[in-house]
Amino acid sequence: MHVRNSHTLREWLRVLYTFYADRNKVYPIRDKVLFLMWAMSCSCPPLPYPWNVLCPCSCPYFVILHSIPCPCVFMLLCSPPPLIYGAGCSWELSPRMCLALKQIAENWKVMRRFTLSTLRNYGMGKRTIEDKIIEECNVLTKTIKANAGGLSFPPNALLVITAAVSNIIVSILLGKRYDYEDPTFLRLLKIISENVHLTGTPNILLYNMFPMLGFLLGARKKVTNNRKEFHDFLQTTFIEYLKNLDENDPRNFIDSFLIRQREKMANRYFHNENLKTVSSNLFAAGTETTGSTLRWAILLMMKYPEIQSKVQEEIAKEIGVRQPRIEDRSKMPYTDAVIHEIQRFSDIVPTNLPHATTKDITFKGFFIPKGMQIVPLLSSVLRDESQWEKPYQFYPEHFLDSEGKFVKRDAFMPFSAGRRICAGETLAKMELFLFFTSLLQKFTFQPPPGISKNDLNLMPALGFTTPPMPYKTCAIPCS
Repeated sequence: MHVRNSHTLREWLRVLYTFYADRNKVYPIRDKVLFLMWAMSCSCPPLPYPWNVLCPCSCPYFVILHSIPCPCVFMLLCSPPPLIYGAGCSWELSPRMCLALKQIAENWKVMRRFTLSTLRNYGMGKRTIEDKIIEECNVLTKTIKANAGGLSFPPNALLVITAAVSNIIVSILLGKRYDYEDPTFLRLLKIISENVHLTGTPNILLYNMFPMLGFLLGARKKVTNNRKEFHDFLQTTFIEYLKNLDENDPRNFIDSFLIRQREKMANRYFHNENLKTVSSNLFAAGTETTGSTLRWAILLMMKYPEIQSKVQEEIAKEIGVRQPRIEDRSKMPYTDAVIHEIQRFSDIVPTNLPHATTKDITFKGFFIPKGMQIVPLLSSVLRDESQWEKPYQFYPEHFLDSEGKFVKRDAFMPFSAGRRICAGETLAKMELFLFFTSLLQKFTFQPPPGISKNDLNLMPALGFTTPPMPYKTCAIPCS
């Protein structure tokens, strides 16, 4: 599935170069083609076919990954700056390329430091946020119970799980929670879902390489309009919060940012554009990834009912009928292993966020210039045959030793690694355990009548993240 010094690919690049070389305002395209022609030299690794590169999150993505006998897979056709997708990247050499703020160095450091400290101030990793998650778990289970009793949940109804998860980050950002049917909330969730899906589609990837084609690609316009609508909502929120801002009593993340904004020395970084970017990124990341993981969890429990039963047995033994708490996790190795395996198997963010080289390096015999964006291909680690006994199967025993005790695995890194590791990792782990155990404590999830477990589709949907395909489920209340 790849070529090296391919005559066909060289000709493809030369035609592309000839077509664009003499046209005004398209010299970046020419430069990309020149770089790609340079990349065909023997100093570069094998290139995949261009039509495969434009779909990195679909099936060919996995073919590319596992068909090239090289520790790094270089894909150079997807983005304005040349991209390298690699397994086994040197994290020390790629610390801080900031996609969120489009800058590196001090701006990223300040925003990252502020975000982490403020999330901790509002309870991340503490009892206060655990209590909020538990409160949301109770609302979610009551909502599901009102529609349970063997009735089939349509795919859209399962989005209440995403809404419940989103309310946790909303409580930190805005200091409130939304009703699951609130029209504003539903619209925000739809915007996030659409943009996460669209940013991983071939249209957007094609636009990244050929921006002048944007007028032909409706997906690009949709993403831009959605982003503007979300930012307009945030701008309106900022104005409202400023009216009642008390510098001695910040109520939420946005209040804390606005207070810092008033400090003279902070104006360089604490401006509205950064606030909108950070807030929208936290909202999206705190909603989509954990929500999709929990939807995978329900699908996998239907697919493997024997695993679901073992989790429920452990819940009954260690927790009983009381509300699960985070301290219960240490006494529940099998449940903990199942949650970790759900994360590994679902591989929610296959490529994660870009890093960048800080100097010219030679890695595995290949020259990588300074400033090259490097995207960690987490799938190559989460499905590494040298690290996992059954990498393509759902197998909770990956995280259990011979005595049934939970064991950590170095190859488990769904939250990425290095300085760009997920800022909300602690919160996400707490959410996954509490929501998952609360759901399985009260319900058994089964396929709807007429559908067997063998009919369930475990192929992910296309997008920047990989949620499960839409499915129906029956939530049977536990006696």
